[in-house]
Amino acid sequence: MNFISPNTTDLLLSEAASENLYLKLIEQINKDFNLANEAIDLPMSTSPEELKIQLHEKIYRLIQYKFAEYLNLLYIIDVPEDQIKKLDGSDISELAKQVSFLILKREWMKVWFRNRY
Repeated sequence: MNFISPNTTDLLLSEAASENLYLKLIEQINKDFNLANEAIDLPMSTSPEELKIQLHEKIYRLIQYKFAEYLNLLYIIDVPEDQIKKLDGSDISELAKQVSFLILKREWMKVWFRNRY
């Protein structure tokens, strides 16, 4: 079975839940944010909706106030640079939303592969 990345945050989170990998996704996000020294500390009880909001807020704050740390986080998570460069940075809130989705996609891919192989 090949990895097919979901097209929206909601689809990604429901796919993670349906494969019983949602908690692993939260663990992976917490782990990578900690590696970047930008702890997000999502509890295992975090709902998908809450995860979306918290991730968006965290990325928004990093872009606004800690840009070097934001770039470091993207590097540690291994978000493809070409995908980031394609985004429109004129609206920071929208940019944070799109970057949050790219982060979720990358983290989901890690969890998905680790579960399969």
